[in-house]
Amino acid sequence: MRSPIVTVAGISKRYGRVVALEDVAFSIRPGEILGLIGPNGAGKTTLFECLAGVQPTDKGTVAFGGGYEAARRGDVLFYLPDGIAPWPDQPVEWALRFFLNFFGGRRDLVDDVVDSLDIAPLTRKRIGALSQGQRKRALLAMGLLAPQPVLLIDEPFEGLDLRQSRETAKTLRRHASLGRTLFVSIHQILDAGRVCDRFVLLSGGRVAGEGTPDELTTLAGSRPGAAAPADFEDVFLALT
Repeated sequence: MRSPIVTVAGISKRYGRVVALEDVAFSIRPGEILGLIGPNGAGKTTLFECLAGVQPTDKGTVAFGGGYEAARRGDVLFYLPDGIAPWPDQPVEWALRFFLNFFGGRRDLVDDVVDSLDIAPLTRKRIGALSQGQRKRALLAMGLLAPQPVLLIDEPFEGLDLRQSRETAKTLRRHASLGRTLFVSIHQILDAGRVCDRFVLLSGGRVAGEGTPDELTTLAGSRPGAAAPADFEDVFLALT
């Protein structure tokens, strides 16, 4: 088992009396796709924002390994939020060029990313004029071109049709096989099962389970009075 590239320990976050995250702990291993799943309001986006440093935590730590022990957070993690439209008046090709120049992105991957996400027909369109699915693919392209080794993606399949979801899943898997580490928040259980190696299940701001599908299935079935889960949807419902 590879040593974690990111170790999260005891992260908590409150908004007044509302507990968004409570003592969250898990690890991210290099080269894996780790899925973050949980019911609406479980705290998934808050967790991503805390990991990325978009907002502060009340307590807890985020530590790096795998040769990045002394690195700054922004040198290891790149966060791709859901539902954003950066530079809405600019065409996609301008945004990609700006992204590569500003962040020092992976120029060697441009052709592969543009082709695999089928965004060549979008390059001259304004970002603000794109449909939800088109914008999602353009943003995923930017994320995959980022130089950081760990990519946090909030809802990578949101707005995509079935064919696009499958092609995007293949693209994410290929980048993981090349050594990229991905932590993705997904609410579609079938998509999650198709693309992820392991999962963190979040419920009510707490980690309800962490592991491979087989490990989580065993955990769900070991609870007193629990029936054997028929599929991963049953596992999700049993643990969250």
